[in-house]
Amino acid sequence: MNKPIAITMGDAAGIGPEIIVKAFRDAPELTSGCFVVGDLATLRRAAQWIGAGGIALPVALIDTEAQALNMPPRCLPLLQVGRLSQPLPPGRLSAEAGRLAGDCVVWAAQAALRREVAALVTAPLHKEALALSGAPYADFPGHTEMLQSLAAAHTGKPLSQMPVRMMLANDELRVVLVSIHVALRDAIEAVTFDQVLQTLVIAHESLSAILGRAPKIAVAGINPHAGEGGLFGREEIDIIVPAIAAACTRGVLASGPFAPDTVFMRARAKGTQPGEFDVVLAMYHDQGLIPVKYLGVETGVNVTLGLPLVRTSPDHGTAFDIAGTGQADAASLIAAIRVARQLCAQQSIS
Repeated sequence: MNKPIAITMGDAAGIGPEIIVKAFRDAPELTSGCFVVGDLATLRRAAQWIGAGGIALPVALIDTEAQALNMPPRCLPLLQVGRLSQPLPPGRLSAEAGRLAGDCVVWAAQAALRREVAALVTAPLHKEALALSGAPYADFPGHTEMLQSLAAAHTGKPLSQMPVRMMLANDELRVVLVSIHVALRDAIEAVTFDQVLQTLVIAHESLSAILGRAPKIAVAGINPHAGEGGLFGREEIDIIVPAIAAACTRGVLASGPFAPDTVFMRARAKGTQPGEFDVVLAMYHDQGLIPVKYLGVETGVNVTLGLPLVRTSPDHGTAFDIAGTGQADAASLIAAIRVARQLCAQQSIS
């Protein structure tokens, strides 16, 4: 790679700093050419907490992202963004941590949009801390919405013309969501013809680039048994089926809607045996994320589709209950870095 990958620190009181240190310690071949956007004292404290397993793991301050490309293995380059007034206690909600986490995302996203970094990997932030920090971050429920807003502003487009979708994936299952961080009542209202069709098109275009072919997309229904022919609701008949038909006229290989209690099992890959589908389109957040996380939260990766940049993240949160103990598992972050590298490589080929 001729450009580095930026990893944002996440909430300073969460497990983000610890899993970042573990990733640089345990996966030097993947983290080579990566750097962290965050706070120097916080990362150095995290290195002390985990003890680095007896391996020397210096945290080195860099002035520019390009310096990250010339660092030795198991050296953690950090670009300081903002500065905490004092080290924050682990596991404690604070507006200061929320603001710093937001500042790190903004810096890294803008660097990615300017093509100064190859990709963006985000460690977990705490949505309540983000809200406590006030404007401008209180307006964003999470990373996805913030990145969407930054990308729209950078390209000079209205937000409505920068549609993005969340994809959660592990070795067994991929899921793309119609709606993301909204209340369940609002998520049901978000199941419209336009939203479902747009999600199908985004999933098709993004996964075609990733797989090198058109993906087979299974569409989950929103009602039990996919509505049972209208007995349990008409959303499938009136909204989802017409959206699938419209997508198919555009070359999208979509089918359904299928009963949501079985479609994920049909799409699941088992060992070397691929699933019946490449991805499942889920109608709302928990419908899709519960099966993916049940199969292995430690290996899941969140990929934002539709952005003019590569962004991945682990599929877990800040885990305040174990922050500062050194127990946090870095596997999902390592997987996110691996996927970011793969997406960068595929983009360079295409």
